[in-house]
Amino acid sequence: MGAQKSIHAGKAKIDVNVDFTHKLCAALMLPSPFRNSGNPLSQVIGSLCIKHPNLFGGSEKLDVSWDKGLYDSNVAIAYRRPRPEWLSQQSFVIQHSVSPEIGVHGVPVDNFSRSGSGGVNLSRLSAGINLNEPASSNWSSTTSIKFEHVRPVNDDGRSISRDVDGFPVTCSGGTHDSMVVLKQESRYAKANDRSFSQLSLQIEQGIPVLSKWLVFNRFKFFASKGVKLGPSFFLASLTGGSIVGDMAPYQAFAIGGYGSVRGYGEGAVGSGRSCLIGNSELTLPLSKMLEAAVFLDCGTDLGSAHHVPGNPALRQGKPGTGIGLGYGLRLNSRMGQLQVDYAINAYQRKTLYFNVSNVIS
Repeated sequence: MGAQKSIHAGKAKIDVNVDFTHKLCAALMLPSPFRNSGNPLSQVIGSLCIKHPNLFGGSEKLDVSWDKGLYDSNVAIAYRRPRPEWLSQQSFVIQHSVSPEIGVHGVPVDNFSRSGSGGVNLSRLSAGINLNEPASSNWSSTTSIKFEHVRPVNDDGRSISRDVDGFPVTCSGGTHDSMVVLKQESRYAKANDRSFSQLSLQIEQGIPVLSKWLVFNRFKFFASKGVKLGPSFFLASLTGGSIVGDMAPYQAFAIGGYGSVRGYGEGAVGSGRSCLIGNSELTLPLSKMLEAAVFLDCGTDLGSAHHVPGNPALRQGKPGTGIGLGYGLRLNSRMGQLQVDYAINAYQRKTLYFNVSNVIS
């Protein structure tokens, strides 16, 4: 059951969308020990989006969005000033989110096919500036600098400094971490009728503005290649990363889950200072709208789990390496693409995934 409404006030447009359907689905399919508040609003799933294309009469854009799930929420405010196309486009962003930290502190169950709550949630507050450089040829880049305040909380919303085993959940050892992060991301994309290539490189640097703030360097890359083989299409991708310097457990690379290694729960393969994940998929058209797919995923923490403070992956018995394989269907429609995947992990545990994408490949 959902409702959407558009309100025009001058040139401003307000879109409201509230969906109550997911509450029932989540309760039936994903039982979990997360908070169970008596507040009726805690059981509402919905989103609110406000867009103003001409805030002060000079084409300044203001975007306000609020998304709420059963166990997470996100509020973002973005303000953009118009600039000539040959200059970098600036946006000022303030964001606050609360979400369960499953990737690192989640507890694997059912032969690592699911991850349950570990009682750790992250409250993040950030504010900063994004600079989008003008695209040249097949390359584009984004630079951002932001202040970030991270506060772990338990399932009741109270600040915590340690997990259920008594190990610190922050780098500082207290109830929060603060940092200023300079991020540079470069993206490459090239496509033709028979193939496409993508490459993304990210570098994050923690700047020591104050002595107690985190100082680190985090690198991550993503590369993918798609090739048409007759009527079928083969897609392969490789993701990897590493972090050096100061580190809180929640900054570890989580391996496992949809979009990583299918057949495992989120972070159930492992979490480390480094990671390497490979994905491959072959799709074959069955009709004009329907495709069949077979896939193979694998991932490893490269033996870096013991370098994460508190060794959360080792304490939870995560294997550190994992492989998942399976098959699925892709249904293309005007509303997007519905994906259904049936995956099997190395422990012969089977998992069914559903995903809806707005972009049709």
